[in-house]
Amino acid sequence: MRMGVTRTYVRVIVIVILLLLLGVIVIPITMRIMTNTYMFVLLGDVPKTDVGIVLGASVARGEPSPVLAQRADVAIRLYRAGKVGKILVTGDNGALTHDEVTPVRTYLTDAGIPAPDIFLDHAGFDTYSSIYRAKAIFGASSATIVSQDFHLPRALFIARSLGLDAYGVVALGEGGPYDYLREVPASIKALSDIATYRIPKYLGDPIPLLGDGTQTWY
Repeated sequence: MRMGVTRTYVRVIVIVILLLLLGVIVIPITMRIMTNTYMFVLLGDVPKTDVGIVLGASVARGEPSPVLAQRADVAIRLYRAGKVGKILVTGDNGALTHDEVTPVRTYLTDAGIPAPDIFLDHAGFDTYSSIYRAKAIFGASSATIVSQDFHLPRALFIARSLGLDAYGVVALGEGGPYDYLREVPASIKALSDIATYRIPKYLGDPIPLLGDGTQTWY
């Protein structure tokens, strides 16, 4: 009898664990379904917005990584096509030895983007903070977010949950299994941030996108 009870408990525990795992996996899938209509591949289909947001990624030896360069390339195309009026580069610049935004600024200016139209957000420490600050600090009411397919649904879900009229363009570089797997805990965190309306640690004075972006180049 005792052995039968033990087996029943084990079955219940296994079922509970499987249901929890299923629930966790469903979160990023749901985000993708809910944002799919706002994601574009062709620039001609993208609505005009206030700003193109280049979300941060790694840099190598002072140069944008391939993933980051691909995001910047899409932002350049959006600007040249008249789809965005400004470009906001966000990323982690929390230390002198780690700067994700300045290399992209150089990349954009080398491509001929006018300096006043390039804004830098040095306190975009994560996707939520970057998008929150785009609205709260830079005054964006609409935005086109540029990132890879594995990341874009979460970014769009955050943006629209925060009241930003946001669209997304998929950059090249689909990512590997690890990138998509990493979105599971990242999506859970994003849902928690939205539910608690987390306020980023660093805010500061407003820097309207109508102004000169070079004032953010420090």
